[in-house]
Amino acid sequence: MSHQHKQMILNFFLNNTGVHEMGWKHPEAQPERVSDLSHYIELVQIAEAAKFHAVFLADNLSLGPLVATNGLSTGFEPVTLLAALAAVTSRIGLIATVSSTYTEPFNTARLFASLDHLSGGRAGWNVVTSANSLSTQLNFQQEESITHEVYYNRAEEFVQLAKKFWDSWEDDALVLDREKGIYADHDKIHTFDHHGPYYDAKGPLNLPRSPQGYPVLVQAGASETGKNFAARTAEVVYTMQPAWETAQAFYRDIKSRVEKFGRNPDELKIIPGICPVIGETEEEAKEKAAKIHKLLDVRVGVKRISLAIDYDLSAFPLDEPVPDLSGIPNQKTYSKLIQTIARNEQLTIRQLVHRVASGNGHLTFVGTPVQIADELEAWFLKAADGFAIRPQLLPGGLADFAKWVVPELQRRGLFHKEYTGRTLRENLGLQRPVNSFIKQFSG
Repeated sequence: MSHQHKQMILNFFLNNTGVHEMGWKHPEAQPERVSDLSHYIELVQIAEAAKFHAVFLADNLSLGPLVATNGLSTGFEPVTLLAALAAVTSRIGLIATVSSTYTEPFNTARLFASLDHLSGGRAGWNVVTSANSLSTQLNFQQEESITHEVYYNRAEEFVQLAKKFWDSWEDDALVLDREKGIYADHDKIHTFDHHGPYYDAKGPLNLPRSPQGYPVLVQAGASETGKNFAARTAEVVYTMQPAWETAQAFYRDIKSRVEKFGRNPDELKIIPGICPVIGETEEEAKEKAAKIHKLLDVRVGVKRISLAIDYDLSAFPLDEPVPDLSGIPNQKTYSKLIQTIARNEQLTIRQLVHRVASGNGHLTFVGTPVQIADELEAWFLKAADGFAIRPQLLPGGLADFAKWVVPELQRRGLFHKEYTGRTLRENLGLQRPVNSFIKQFSG
């Protein structure tokens, strides 16, 4: 697929002190501000001034066992924070992660319709099914284990039902005729009788249709089931790709699946996560990376990976190659990714710990602004529609990217200098969805 006449999408992956799991220890980090709204206002305004398309907020639904050392364990509820940030921004998109497993379609539809109205059409929903962890299940009074297939089947029905809620008001249903005393046209507000395998609902939503119709739908599944779900449903796919070859194969795979499901491949944007470390010189960039490198307690890193892949690596020597992980029963996608990274890059356990700590498996680019731009351009030409920029340290890593890399990308004609529209859909080049009830009645 050619990228001629297209420009790069840049999303900013927002968290508290950066994506390095020990970044909070860095002298330039500001962990004391992680519960301070002004910290996030500063970050999102840097990203908006640099013309990032969107800010992306992940989520955890349980604290996890490593909070004593890992500053990434805590964080605000995403929609709440992004609603606050909507008031101090005007163009940048606001993408929140909400799990389809631990809420209901009506609640989610209402949350995102509210965020879309409050932001003037800048909302995006990162649809996740959530990890099947006991701690998360117990937080929501659920003790049963659910299969991977059921998670995604339920998520697909969840999204389709949310769309019915968003469409339940036609665009011109709100009349506001003071003389006649007509607030809304009842005939343009629709109920529906949804009876599916997992949900029953009638509607309508108690909020008029939002500026975008419904939020931009984002997904990050990497399993076969997840990729099919994304190809049928998503408009943006956020992906973890450890190398150029896997990124290119993933890009072609997803785009071909989109076509098989009868969609235009341009209707789905693929954005790998990238963790840049930037210096004015290559030597300075490497020194920055080395300083971050020293923050990590390797023993904690081994424990973190062991928990993530459900296999204890602590019994193996740190400076010998990572053992063969192919025999792990019921391997998750993340376990397979870790195995691929270790094998392809021929890493020892110590090296793998540092590799994962710096970006959770995402690729790290270390270099000058020109070198970073070179890497992004090479990926963009054949393996991506844009990138989720994941600075290892905040706010400095974001400020460096905005100051040095964005102008270089703009100079090359790869990234816009101004927002092209008011809504996130317009800025991503995505169509506003036609109301399904209009389709039904006109058909």
